[in-house]
Amino acid sequence: MALRLISLGLLIAAWSIGSHIAGPRLLPEPQAVALAIIAEARSGALAFNLGVTLARVAASFLIAMALGTVFGLMMGRYRSVDRLGDPWLIALLNLPALVIIVLAYVWAGLTESAAIAAVALNKLPIATVTVREGARSLDAGLDDMAQVFRMGPWVRLRHVVFPQLAPYLAAAARSGLSLVWKIVLIVELLGRPNGVGFEQLERDPGLCPRLRGRHVGDRNIPGAAA
Repeated sequence: MALRLISLGLLIAAWSIGSHIAGPRLLPEPQAVALAIIAEARSGALAFNLGVTLARVAASFLIAMALGTVFGLMMGRYRSVDRLGDPWLIALLNLPALVIIVLAYVWAGLTESAAIAAVALNKLPIATVTVREGARSLDAGLDDMAQVFRMGPWVRLRHVVFPQLAPYLAAAARSGLSLVWKIVLIVELLGRPNGVGFEQLERDPGLCPRLRGRHVGDRNIPGAAA
């Protein structure tokens, strides 16, 4: 615990030194950031925008993990399904996140469903690959035991499959949460009227004038705030 506190103190010290070198415009001081957080918390804007962002993170994460678990388990257990889905998986793994986000907004409009679908689609192949590797390593002897005892599909999943997949599901969830959070911020930056990513754009006039102008125009577009 002490080492972690020392490491955190060193991080804040490095942040402060970097702020003095780069200037407050490029890297605000820790004190200034803390005061801004307090002011936003008092006004209620922090709770609202953080809540909106976390809701998008939760929805996208749950969708991606649920579908990734199903697809990964089927691809790991059945060779024909793996051969059928592998090209799709490779394509999604190599498709840049920004391309998926832009295409989702172009095809489905600047809507909440498009934003969540874009984030979930970015996370889906990673969850699928992780669970697939776990499904490939399942103990065949335990499958035979479940068959001998005539376990039903749900009982077999609960007592035989999921306990063996637990480390892989935990790994997929841990990596997925960090990835989903980052992509949600980009989604909000590009096409949502609220959230932490949108506020980042609003509070920094020099971040990208074209994006700021587009966000202002989007408020007059039907469905942009849906």
